[in-house]
Amino acid sequence: MYETMAFLTGQEDPVPNYVCHFGVPRAALVGDTRSALSVAMARLLGLYKFPQVSYASTLPSLSDKTQFPSFLRTRASDLTSTYAVTQLVLHLRWSWVGILAQDDDFGQQAGTLATQELGQGGVCINFHLHVPSWQSPEKIDDIVQKMGKSTAKGVLVFLSNTNFELILRRLVGIRVLGQVWVSEGLLHTVIALVTPGASWVLQGAFGLKIRSSHAHGLQEFFESLHPSRTPEDIFLERFWEATFGCMWPNGSDTVTRDVKLCSGTENLRGHEYPFQDVSRVDAAYPAVYTIAHALQDLVTCEHEVKARGDLGHLQPWQLLHPLREVNFRTPDGTHLMFDVNGDLVAAFDILQAQQIREGQFHFVHIGTMDPDPTSGDTVMIQLKDDVQVPSSVCSTSCEPGSSQIPQLGAPHCCFECRPCPEGQFADQRDMKSCLRCPEEQYSSQARDRCLPRTETFLAFEEPLGLALTLVALALAGLACLVLGVFLRFRHTPVVRANNRALSYVLLVSLTLCALSPLLFLGRPSHVSCLLRQTTFAVVFTVAVSCVLAKTLTVVMAFRVTRPGHRVCLCLAPSASSSVVLVSSLVQVILCGVWLATSPPFPQKDAASEPGRLVLQCQEGSGVAFSCVLGYLGLLAIGTFCVAFLARGLPDAFNETKFLTFSMLLFCSVWTAFLPLYHSARGKAMVTVEVFSILASTTGLLGGIFLPKCYLILLKPERNTARSLRSGPWA
Repeated sequence: MYETMAFLTGQEDPVPNYVCHFGVPRAALVGDTRSALSVAMARLLGLYKFPQVSYASTLPSLSDKTQFPSFLRTRASDLTSTYAVTQLVLHLRWSWVGILAQDDDFGQQAGTLATQELGQGGVCINFHLHVPSWQSPEKIDDIVQKMGKSTAKGVLVFLSNTNFELILRRLVGIRVLGQVWVSEGLLHTVIALVTPGASWVLQGAFGLKIRSSHAHGLQEFFESLHPSRTPEDIFLERFWEATFGCMWPNGSDTVTRDVKLCSGTENLRGHEYPFQDVSRVDAAYPAVYTIAHALQDLVTCEHEVKARGDLGHLQPWQLLHPLREVNFRTPDGTHLMFDVNGDLVAAFDILQAQQIREGQFHFVHIGTMDPDPTSGDTVMIQLKDDVQVPSSVCSTSCEPGSSQIPQLGAPHCCFECRPCPEGQFADQRDMKSCLRCPEEQYSSQARDRCLPRTETFLAFEEPLGLALTLVALALAGLACLVLGVFLRFRHTPVVRANNRALSYVLLVSLTLCALSPLLFLGRPSHVSCLLRQTTFAVVFTVAVSCVLAKTLTVVMAFRVTRPGHRVCLCLAPSASSSVVLVSSLVQVILCGVWLATSPPFPQKDAASEPGRLVLQCQEGSGVAFSCVLGYLGLLAIGTFCVAFLARGLPDAFNETKFLTFSMLLFCSVWTAFLPLYHSARGKAMVTVEVFSILASTTGLLGGIFLPKCYLILLKPERNTARSLRSGPWA
């Protein structure tokens, strides 16, 4: 503090707020190299807005412009370096790392920032160990043991040089192999190179080196130095003596034989310098260069005419704003500028430890880390193509086609891989969950993409559809043929028995029943969906009601005991027609309500057949559809019961046995249909219903009319009233 005040006032015994200085004004201060001293200096210099540029102080608190308004630095702060380390870890796609931090302000701040940044990037922390600032063998041993048991290969290091070397030697001693350390400290790299056996521990370790500028012409300047050219420079003679290990002769001194005298013919070209401070010239060079550029900007600025005209009265605070705004490149191409906190916008070179031979390795330049010019919060990292990046993960990555399943009680980075189920996919690695394919697509065999579904329906052209079409047409043709036979032989006793008109209506309805499956084939449309179930229900209701009317006619005929009985009214043709009309009208009303409230419509079914999109008709209201089928089922069961009860009546003109058999086939087919229909999917559902329609139509047609056709065509001698009364045919 005393020296800083003396610098400000120009007096050996400084008086605050009093300046006694003559000559060229002092514009800025370069220093200090230690953060503790820089803090004290910056507090005092900040009161006077006196610019201070440090090239070595890295304490994060110096970025606070409220406390240190005039402090700037050409070295990245510790937190900036920590942020760079975390960004490198994120770029390497590590998800399972450990943190080794010094137990002081720097280590705690760096560890906290690293944990926060890595957590936001989805990286899990396997361990976070604090190394004490004082040497504690017990604590160090405990830390080394924990690191040896760790499963994380990547380790972020925020340590002092002493602790770095201490822990590295302990790890080498117990042969902890395969860890990859990431550190910003350049001296850490040097320590690793000189530590025996470090190559076994630090396989592929990464280091960050801040990209610094080199003093342009410094080498040539040193090589041109010679005491004879500047005899008044006492320091140069001492420098010469220390560099070449000689002594300049002095006439008053006695020279011993073992002392080497300097001849002046020595040459500094290619010679290493013994003074450590010489190596800091490159570090201090950017700080001096930024001040020089700020002075140049201040002098050439149009609105600083007074300062340009009278540099002898330049005030240091006038330099502060141009200094903060400097933005230039040094002769070697290094870009120098400050951020809003007065910190250098730093760029880093990325180094990696690569093995030369057994037990030896060196650090090579593998990439760069530059600030993003479009965003001050992000960095751009570029690695060479041939760089081998080690992996540090808790669980192996899940390949496309599978998703991550977290392990119970473990961090989210530890997971198991589960293949995606049918209908879902994962097209990237390490997806948290599988995505569902669109309805028109299905997942591939590998579950890594979706493929378009093939539309399918029960078409006329495919073998099954063609077979069903041929059967339906054949059955309809057979019904028409039977109807033609009945019309041809309409005056014979077999045709006239049991209401000839009902037989005609029944044959027509059976023909329509045989043709109704054609509505179930082909591509579903709005019209076909409206007609298929309703047509099937109505024509089958007409057919079953005709069978019911024929059965009731036979039963009533045998109940007549005397002429004029009331039962005779039920034997009239109008009574049978009324049964058919009323029964069919009820079904027509049910179908009308169904179509008016919630009619069937075309639908695409993606769940029935894998890889296919089944085009089908959705029945709309399930209640209405159940009522339509339920009414038809009740009508069929009632008809079967009446026919079954009348099976024991005399055989003459009695066809109830054939009616009973045909209704038994009808009821059996539709009883088997219900469970099959509800368990079938896709085209199988349509096939089951079409087959049931054809089978029940065949049962009614064959059970009722084939015996009569046999008599009419093959046994005409029995087609007489006398034969029917005495024979078994009805």
